[in-house]
Amino acid sequence: MSFKDHFSKHALDYAKYRPHYPQEMFAYLAGLCPTRETAWDCATGNGQAALSLTPFFAHLLATDASAQQIAQATAHPKIEYRVAPAEHTDIPAHAVALVTVAQALHWFHFEPFYAEVRRVLAPGGIVAVWCYNLLRCAPAIDKILDEYYRDVVGTFWPPERKFLEDRYQAIPFPFQEIDAPEFFMSATWNLDDLIGYVRTWSATQRFIAQKNSDPLIALRSRLLPPWGAPEQDRRLTWPLYLRVGRGSGEPA
Repeated sequence: MSFKDHFSKHALDYAKYRPHYPQEMFAYLAGLCPTRETAWDCATGNGQAALSLTPFFAHLLATDASAQQIAQATAHPKIEYRVAPAEHTDIPAHAVALVTVAQALHWFHFEPFYAEVRRVLAPGGIVAVWCYNLLRCAPAIDKILDEYYRDVVGTFWPPERKFLEDRYQAIPFPFQEIDAPEFFMSATWNLDDLIGYVRTWSATQRFIAQKNSDPLIALRSRLLPPWGAPEQDRRLTWPLYLRVGRGSGEPA
C-alpha cells in the first residue's frame, strides 16, 4: 500500500524546525493506559512524540513509512525505530497500551489503519490522534501568515489539508471516545526560525517545485516590520486538536 510522502525530501529541516508537543499531554495519555509497558508512535517522523513518551513507557515502537524521516530520528535506548506503513506493521497482536499519531492521520488510509490499531492494541488500550493548524503570535503577524497560507500557497495544499482545518472532526474515529482537555504547543523563535518552519510546509515545497521561485523571500520582507529585529525572539503558540479513544475490552 503506497503512502503520500510530502516530507522526505526535507526531512532534515522538518526535524530542525518543528515545534514540540507539551509534556503534560503525554502524561495525561499515559495516565489513561492500562499498562506502561509498550506504546506505538505511528508516523513518528523524526521521533518527536516517541521521545516525549519515553518517561512514561518502558518500550516505544516508532514507525514511519519514510526511511528518510527515520534516518533523522533521535536515538534513544527505549525507542525501536522501524520503517513501516501505518496500515501494516509487524507489531505483535495486542502488544501496545497506547497508539499515538501526531499530525499525520490525515495522510492514512483510515479503515486499514484502524484495523491495524485494533489488532495491536491491548485490551483497554488507548488510541490518541492530534493535529494543529496555524500558529498564533501577534495580530499583525498572524494576519500576514494567514494571508500567505490562504492566498500565496493556498492552491498548493494537498486535499487532505481540509482535515486539519476541520480539526480532525471529519475523520472517522471508531473508538469509545474520551473527552480530552485542551493542550497547546509553544515555541520561542526568531524570524528566521519561523521562516524555516514555514519552509517545511508541504504547500511551500510544492510552490517552490512548480514555480521554481521562493515565496518565503517576500513573506520575510512582509513580516519584518511587525516582527522588529529579526534576531528578536517571540513566543508562538499552536492550539492542539486531540481525539482520544479506548479500544474494546477491559484493561489488562
